[in-house]
Formats: sequence, structure tokens, C-alpha cells
Amino acid sequence: MKFTPPPNSLRGPLVIPDKIMMGPGPSNCSKRVLAALNNTCLSNFHDELFQVIDEVKDGLRYIFQTENRTTMCITGSAHTGMEALLCNLLEEGDIVLIANNGIWAERAINMATRYGADVRVLAGPADRPFSMTDFKKAIEQHRPKCLFVVHGDSSSGLLQPLEGLGKICHDYDCLLLVDAVASLCGVPFYMDKWEIDGAYTGSQKVLGAPPGITPISISPKALEVIRSRKTPSKVFYWDLLVLGNYWGCYDEQKRYHHTVPSNLIFALREAIAQVADEGLEAVIRRRQECAEQMYRGLQAMGLEVFVKEPKHRLPTVTCIMIPKDVNWWKVSEYAMNNFSLEIQGGFGPTMGIAWRAGIMGESSTLQRVNFYLYVFKESLKATHPDYIFVERNGHTNGMK
Repeated sequence: MKFTPPPNSLRGPLVIPDKIMMGPGPSNCSKRVLAALNNTCLSNFHDELFQVIDEVKDGLRYIFQTENRTTMCITGSAHTGMEALLCNLLEEGDIVLIANNGIWAERAINMATRYGADVRVLAGPADRPFSMTDFKKAIEQHRPKCLFVVHGDSSSGLLQPLEGLGKICHDYDCLLLVDAVASLCGVPFYMDKWEIDGAYTGSQKVLGAPPGITPISISPKALEVIRSRKTPSKVFYWDLLVLGNYWGCYDEQKRYHHTVPSNLIFALREAIAQVADEGLEAVIRRRQECAEQMYRGLQAMGLEVFVKEPKHRLPTVTCIMIPKDVNWWKVSEYAMNNFSLEIQGGFGPTMGIAWRAGIMGESSTLQRVNFYLYVFKESLKATHPDYIFVERNGHTNGMK
């Protein structure tokens, strides 16, 4: 036998430097979470794996604050949650209303269109949430089968209030679908109390687990809609009836769907266990305190936040406005090269006008926030020597 020679790029060992991940995700994992990845990779039908899966489901119901039996994980990044909800709940010609004021709603519009839905859009500014009146008028006008809303938008740092929206939707026989990728465990979220029919989050965001596995939960009403489809879900991989069977969500004998990433499930289990150990209320309070410290530090430097109204800010992602004549990339590059700190640029509506700071995973501490503020200031001074900061004594901000 004759083969081509092995690539030279693989002759040395893998070397990954330590970095402090304080962008909008992924976040740093704890040692406990990383250690879980070192366990033996289990087969799909090992009893030990099913035991951990049951524990993960218990934990997910806790952080989603739901009793939904149809609570599970999908193999893939958080986009798979969006895909799964839209793919399972929409059929050709179904009307879906999407509240669009950020990049993730735009993704939902793209996906729903591909599934053949009749997509209607409620448009709004990226720095302000929709009101319940906005939603009610749009639902009355369009009479959608589903309303899709982003709870916490990592492209803008905007928090969308949800309380009361589920009732409005159900009054018009509409399902409420929520993207909680950047918000879950960072702000209060009550899936059952708020009458949310479908929600998903990102393992690699606030939870501080590795990417590649997506928690999702749907209500009994949403499950009934899926079971009543005229046609099967268009994508087998996203089919929540088949996948939910494997995850033990229904009173059926379990069947193979795909080879699940057992070690990612182990890591997610530990990330959720850490939340359970500290308590959801304490976890949320800690992140909110960190966000307040971030706001104070930015204000002390004369820097502005993209979302002006404090009550509408997402504590887990803060968008910092780029001052005039400042090269944002030079600041980010300096911070990474000299401090191994991620200062990430904007995305979607904040592209080129803001940086995005994340308070997620292991970086949800006052120590990390203070380090971020210190590095941010040092990086801005080093790359823009003529920049003048506004201090609390009222000095003028700008370039000399």
C-alpha cells in the first residue's frame, strides 16, 4: 500500500494558550466542567449515560423554571435550538411573526423562510425593546401561528421584557417561542409562569459549558401542535418527536436517533450542577452586580453603553460605544496580545460602532470585571495616546 505522507502541521503537539474570554460567548469553563470532558466516552445506550441525561433534564427544568417533560438537548451550537423550534412548529404557509431588532431575529427570518413559512415582521430599533402594546397590535393584525422573540440579544445587549406576552399570544391562539441563548441564568426567566411554549439556550454562554450542545424545552401545547402536523418535520435531525424519544421525554421505548456527544453532556451536567449548588437566585444576582460594576467603570472613563435605558440592558452582554476617531480593532488586538483578554467587536446592529463585553461563565466575578476595565483603559491609552478620558471630575472627552 502507498499513501501520501502525513501533514507536517500535525507533527507537533497541540498548543492552545489560556485566554480570558469576556466577549459575548463562548465563555471560560470552570475546572469542574473541563474535568468532566475527560470521562470515558460512552455508547448511546449505556445505563450510566441515561442516568446523566436524566440529571441534565432535571437541571434544565430548574434553570428554565418549567415542568415540561419535553426538555432535552440537541447536538449542535445554539443555532440548532432556533432551527428545531421553527422546523418542528412551522409548516408550509404557516404565518410566523418575528420581532426583529437584532441579528438573531434576522437569522430566524432566514430560517423560517427556508421552511416555507409566511414570515411577518415586527420591526423595531436595536436599542429599545418592544412594548406589550406593540406585540398585541401585531398579533391582532397578522394572527400568526407562532411569535418568535429574542429575550437577550448578544448583538446589542438589549433585554426584552417577556412577562405578560405569553398570555397575549395564547389569547389569539399563538405560540410564544423565545431565544434565551444569552439571557438564561443571567436574568430571571420563568417558562411556565410566563406561558412560554418553546425556548432554548446556549451551553457556551452564561452556563459556561463547551459549545456543541443546546438545551431546549417545549410546552405540552407546542408538543400537541408538533404531533398534529400534516407532514413530518422537514429535517430528521431536528425532529423533536424522534429526538425527544431518545431523551426519554415520552412514554415510549427509546430508539436510536444519532450518536450523542456523551462528554459534552457530562460537561453540561456539571455546569448546571454548579448553578444548582449556588442557587439560581444567587447566580443571577451575582451577574447583575457584575454588570452594575461594569457600567460604573465605563461611566468613570466617559464611555457610553449602546442601550441607554438601564432597565433594558442585558447584564450578560454590554455593548460599549466606540468613541470618535478610535480604531476599535487596535484596542482589541492590544488587549489580546498583552493581557490575553478578549475584547470583542460589535455584530449586526453594533458592527463597527461598539465593543461587546460578556459577563458569562467563569468571568462572572467582580475581580474579572475590574480586570476587564483595567485592561480596556490600558489598551485604549496605549493604542490612542492622545485620547483623553472623562473622569468623574468632568474632564472633557475626545482626541487632542
